[in-house]
Amino acid sequence: MIDHPKWPENARQVFDASTIKEALDAQAMRLAERLQGAENITLMALMNGGMIPAAELMKRLPIPMRMDYAHATRYREGRRGGELDWVRLPSQLSGTVVLVDDIFDEGHTMAAVKARLLDAGADEVITVATVRKLHDRGLSRDWVDDVALDVPDEYVFGFGMDIDGLWRQLDSIWSVS
Repeated sequence: MIDHPKWPENARQVFDASTIKEALDAQAMRLAERLQGAENITLMALMNGGMIPAAELMKRLPIPMRMDYAHATRYREGRRGGELDWVRLPSQLSGTVVLVDDIFDEGHTMAAVKARLLDAGADEVITVATVRKLHDRGLSRDWVDDVALDVPDEYVFGFGMDIDGLWRQLDSIWSVS
């Protein structure tokens, strides 16, 4: 727990930094194998949450790639998703895009961004999330191509994910009921 007045009441740690590191190491190994032989690779962070996971994955992938970002949001620092707001999307792409997000919750944002990236010219979009929330809402839990960790159906934050716009920078993952 963090001693700060803005720390969420009743927060509990779900994963510590070492567990996340091990899961990302394994995820990067799976991605490196999948990307063997691929050319013109772009690792694309889905902002804002995908920024930290994308940077961490990129450091672990020993292959040449570009880095870019897309920004679409449904949450706007809130705790419930609403209409999808397109902030930024690359207009022209080619090759393989690895789309990285912090969380696969219902999957609607990631699915919409993937479709737009394919429309913009990507040959293939591989979807990647640090965590997948375990529930039966939204897209099938196996829709996302690769996930590092599964989390309970609670509000989670840290390692890219925010709570009320705060605490994305944590190297651990926490939840509140």
